[in-house]
Amino acid sequence: MSEILAEYHLLGPVIGLGTFLIIGLFHPVVIKCEYYFGVGCWWWFLVLGVVLTALSAWLTDPLWSSLAGVAGFSSFWTIKEIFDQRKRVERGWFPRNPRRAKP
Repeated sequence: MSEILAEYHLLGPVIGLGTFLIIGLFHPVVIKCEYYFGVGCWWWFLVLGVVLTALSAWLTDPLWSSLAGVAGFSSFWTIKEIFDQRKRVERGWFPRNPRRAKP
C-alpha cells in the first residue's frame, strides 16, 4: 500500500492525517479514562506505548510503522495528560465522577 501512496506522493499526507486522527482520538480517551478509572490507569498507556513503539520498529511498511510509532508516543504523552486531567477536574473544568472517592 505504501508503494502506491509513495508513487502518487500521498504517503506524507496520509501519515499526517493518521497522526491527526490518532491524537484526536487520545483526547477523549484521556477524559474518559480519568473519569472512570482515575490516574491509576496510567500504566495501561505505558504498556500500550511500549508495545506500539516496539511494533513500529518491527514493521517494515513505512505507513504502518509511522502510524504505530505515532500511536505509541501518543500513549506515552497520555500518561502526562491523565495526571493533568486530574488537575483540570480539581479546578472544576471537567466533571468529577461521583461514584469514585475524592482524592
